[in-house]
Amino acid sequence: MTTVFVADDHPIYLDGICAAVTAAADLELVGRCEDGVTALARIVELAPDVAVLDLKMPGMGALDLLPRLGAAGVPTRVLVLSAYTDGEAVYELLEAGALGYLAKDEPRDRVCDAIRVVARGDTSLGQAAQTEIALELRRRRGGSPLSDREAEIVALLAEGHSAPDIARQLVLGTSTVKTHLRNIYAKLEVDNRAAAVAEAMRRGLLR
Repeated sequence: MTTVFVADDHPIYLDGICAAVTAAADLELVGRCEDGVTALARIVELAPDVAVLDLKMPGMGALDLLPRLGAAGVPTRVLVLSAYTDGEAVYELLEAGALGYLAKDEPRDRVCDAIRVVARGDTSLGQAAQTEIALELRRRRGGSPLSDREAEIVALLAEGHSAPDIARQLVLGTSTVKTHLRNIYAKLEVDNRAAAVAEAMRRGLLR
């Protein structure tokens, strides 16, 4: 039986994960909470096999909790859940000792499977996290942080095309293009199209 503690500041999502863990014959829910400070105290007290932690919570998030758990000598292994997937965050969490990272839109049974994998001491990353960590590693080696599609979109932005124009040219939905734009802004650390083009040029990402 694998003991599990869950911490998430979204009550409905927390209820769903706890229900999935409780329903699994080989998993035992030993505690839950909605903030990082309580999570730290309870995990140190209970020493569960696996802690399922939200990336960002009141008080402290998963990245703040990990070194504190290590300093306390707690053997608990950590699976992180997040509403979004960011390569830098995944990299830093893995470096800090987390063994898993999943987006919150993953099915509940996938989360339970990840708990089992992490409990064995193995790594479990969602598909989006795998892609983002690969991009982050490339970025840290000096390569482009952008996917081929994102680079294509930035090139079209540089030519003055709007999101609907880009969607038509690439045969994509406008909402899909806007999602790519949000990812591009995050990766280039900018907040608008003009800045994205300027930063891409500065980094030599536009051919």
